[in-house]
Amino acid sequence: MKLPAPHKLPVRCATEEALLDGLSHGQRRDFPSPDRFLLKPLRTSRKWIPRCRRGEEKDRTDSRTGWTVCTMEDLIQRLEQAVTRLEHVSTLMQESNAMANGTCINGLDQVSHCVEAFDVLLGGPVSDYLKHSRVIGREVEKHAEMVKRALQTERTFLKMAATHQEPAQTELQDLLKPISDHIQEIQNFREQNRGSCLFNHLSAVSESIPALGWVAVSQKPGPYVKEMNDAAIFYTNRVLKDYKETDKSHVDWVRSYLLIWTEMQSFIKQHHTTGLVWSKTGPIAPASLLDFTTPCPPPPPPPPGPPPVFSDDDSESQVDRAAAQRSELFAQLNQGVGITKGLKHVTDEQKTHKNPNLKSQPTKNKTMTSANPSTVSVQKRPPLLELEGKKWRVENFEQKQDLVIEETELKQVVYVFNCNNSTLQVKGKINSIIVDNCKKLGLVFKNAVGIVEVINSKAVQLQVLGTVPTISINKTEGCQVYLSKEALNCDIVSAKSSEMNILIPEGEDDYREFPVPEQFKTVWDGSKLVTEPTEIAG
Repeated sequence: MKLPAPHKLPVRCATEEALLDGLSHGQRRDFPSPDRFLLKPLRTSRKWIPRCRRGEEKDRTDSRTGWTVCTMEDLIQRLEQAVTRLEHVSTLMQESNAMANGTCINGLDQVSHCVEAFDVLLGGPVSDYLKHSRVIGREVEKHAEMVKRALQTERTFLKMAATHQEPAQTELQDLLKPISDHIQEIQNFREQNRGSCLFNHLSAVSESIPALGWVAVSQKPGPYVKEMNDAAIFYTNRVLKDYKETDKSHVDWVRSYLLIWTEMQSFIKQHHTTGLVWSKTGPIAPASLLDFTTPCPPPPPPPPGPPPVFSDDDSESQVDRAAAQRSELFAQLNQGVGITKGLKHVTDEQKTHKNPNLKSQPTKNKTMTSANPSTVSVQKRPPLLELEGKKWRVENFEQKQDLVIEETELKQVVYVFNCNNSTLQVKGKINSIIVDNCKKLGLVFKNAVGIVEVINSKAVQLQVLGTVPTISINKTEGCQVYLSKEALNCDIVSAKSSEMNILIPEGEDDYREFPVPEQFKTVWDGSKLVTEPTEIAG
């Protein structure tokens, strides 16, 4: 009998077995038997269409089954290609599952969708803001670099939250400390450059940068970011007023910076609507954000080797000593009534109810004191009253009741900062006056051509001796405004303030007090919203 050629033997190789293992039951049923092999089968309308290489159809087609027979080399090549495709699909499925769980594949970090969306914000509005800040330069550029570092730290925090479970509240405060430090650094930079001509730029960033703390807001952090954005608009409007007609780069800077917080609100609404979303399956977050340096853990160590066959004398002696100590402890516990024999007897002279003199003796202080106690002292800045260019700077005065600015011009402005329990009088005609971060300050002025503004202050009193067109009160608790007869037609604008009273002159030296409403009612009248003060009885 003539044997078939070796290259046409119906042998099923290991590669074919691997391919069959990846097929379902129905697919295995349709797979050809091992005595006939397909070169490239295609299935349409539940029929197998045999295909083979060009020029070999006539001598390789089985008339009984219709299958096209190929050589063993062709078969192995085809099966190897199929296995390669299956392995590729399996790898993609593993990577997709790992990305969904925030894990690592082959040591590569897979970023969650939340962090990817935050990267879009960094690459878009933040990048534009940095570019326009470099165009302006000076303090604005330095400030922008601080903002960049703060946003990068927040990205690290979001990345950790995507792969870790929420820690306890005390540990969460430690995790938020790096972000808080960046915010404090940005705000301190503004305070250190109050004499800068770009102070409004720095103030816009300083007043709104606390928006990065939205990660600590438990419910609806989006409105919190919007509130911080509104605080920035107050200063960006000043920037637009100063540079809108002269330098377009400042206008672009304002738009790019405000867009950061607008996009931040959209990001929060999409990924963290009701608060920061932590992972549900990952490990507990580390104690410090600095510990979260590499999100991917190293590969697990190899399994330990078998225990040693022989033990040395030292290990045996340690085991014996531990066993002896345990036996001694149990023996002491099992003494029963005799266990109290080892206690020290207390005589009547050592009992306070027997010896009342013991009560009058001072007790020993058991509090532990550190060898090098550290005292944190707040350094006070020196008081300042001077004219810089066209700005009068009045800063850091305490208990000073005789501050006077006499020589004033129409183009000059007065800036009062961090003055407590003091009184300032401005004579003559001035352009504008700003009172910032003051407590129990009394301000008396004659005439102001522009606005008189009070910001971030408490218990402030203003007295107008002449005229003023506008008085603005923002973020202030307690403000008394004494108007003159010439200033009764001025506009008084208030926001986020309380305990405001306007005093109107009556007679020679008498005033009548009118409180400024703090609570309002808004209704829809069919076409628009109507807001009016609410009167509370009692």
